[in-house]
Amino acid sequence: MHTFSLAQLRAGLDRREFSSVELTQHFLGRIAAHDRLLNSFVTVTDDEALKAAHAADARIAAGSAGPLTGIPYAHKDIFCTQGVRTTCGSRMLRDFIAPYNATVHEKLQQGGAVMLGKTNMDEFAMGSTSESSHFGITRNPWNPDCVPGGSSGGSAAAVGARLAPVATGTDTGGSIRQPAAFCGITGIKPTYGRVSRYGMIAYASSLDQGGAMGASAEDCALLLQAMAGFDPLDSTSVDREVPDYRAALDADLTGLRIGLPREWFGEGLDAEVARVLEAALDEYRRLGAEVVDVSLPNSELAIPAYYVIAPAEASSNLSRYDGVRFGHRCEAPRDLEDLYKRSRGEGFGEEVKRRIMIGTYALSAGYYDAYYLKAQQIRRLIAEDFRRALSGVDVLMGPVAPFAAPAVGQMSEDPVQMYLSDIYTLSVNLAGLPGMSVPAGFAGGKPVGLQIIGNYFEEARLLNVAHRFQQATDWHTRVPAAFA
Repeated sequence: MHTFSLAQLRAGLDRREFSSVELTQHFLGRIAAHDRLLNSFVTVTDDEALKAAHAADARIAAGSAGPLTGIPYAHKDIFCTQGVRTTCGSRMLRDFIAPYNATVHEKLQQGGAVMLGKTNMDEFAMGSTSESSHFGITRNPWNPDCVPGGSSGGSAAAVGARLAPVATGTDTGGSIRQPAAFCGITGIKPTYGRVSRYGMIAYASSLDQGGAMGASAEDCALLLQAMAGFDPLDSTSVDREVPDYRAALDADLTGLRIGLPREWFGEGLDAEVARVLEAALDEYRRLGAEVVDVSLPNSELAIPAYYVIAPAEASSNLSRYDGVRFGHRCEAPRDLEDLYKRSRGEGFGEEVKRRIMIGTYALSAGYYDAYYLKAQQIRRLIAEDFRRALSGVDVLMGPVAPFAAPAVGQMSEDPVQMYLSDIYTLSVNLAGLPGMSVPAGFAGGKPVGLQIIGNYFEEARLLNVAHRFQQATDWHTRVPAAFA
């Protein structure tokens, strides 16, 4: 059952070929058997999952099942879940149990989906390798000596190993697309404002966006359908109708215009990754698409702009963790200042501290105009680049990362190299556009993802473009031998 698509699982449940309880037990058994190697879960909610599965079976028997009723899923441990701890991969929130549900979680629960547990992640979503978690590193199911990407690495590894059919993720600068690419799965970051951020613990509020991760574009379409929509509890949520993502999947691609940003295919892109991407583009040509060159001239400015804006917002968002109201509190503080210093010093990891320091500096008196304001101006230039490029094409395509999954420890020892690995994904978040990663082949035995970027609120088009590619190829069906 773990190799079935969501459509196959839905059909099997509706035909009573298996129950949600049996399906949930199957995936819980796989987690118990395999996750010691991957460490993709922080918390496994066995009892809660089986209780939800029993309720789902009752809904199915009553004829009131929705598309996700009885379907198990994994939840990135950044979404608040009432009664179940939400850690953000940090010692600071190691024992935090939220008193309310994130809107995304509420939507999935109302739809009858079954949460298997909460997945591991880079601490407070700050990282590109899933090595900064207080709960230990997560490993890549295709090669345990390699990282799964980050920050949604736990979700990507769980889906890649088929420990869960689908999973939620969040993307601030590539944190859905990059781990999806490294783990050989499909992941979509929707337009900023499409998915509610209420109850999604903030890293950088103007960049964070929840999204879907699954084996295929069709699976992502079904999950995103349940997640998306306006939320009055989120001031950044956009009040715009959500289309039927699945209905548009089979649209013909004849005449589709694909733009290739020439800045993304030069120096720095691994030759084997480039070969895989060229083969994928050839497949699109066979499907009737036209490939043209476009330019994103300010692409090289995305990294410095992002690594000013995101840490600045993080320094503000993380100031609430002071040891007073919730989160880690140091032992026997001498006074209030000691409480603040030691609670934060003990509760946060090195990467989080580094970004708080950078962000606080960028926002400090005398430096705000020179750094933060300038970065926001660059952000506008990047958005304008995308507007011009997308005015003449339907979608953009390119690499997700310059290379396939690196070895454990390779980038965590060199933060600058880790930051540079996000060069193709950061600009999409700065512009607020939708983007996704689609399995396109292998380089050195490791998965490679093709990035597809569309105009605002054109998630349906991206999913259609990805789905037709997946109908013509089988990369998305490949499962690591150890987890087949």
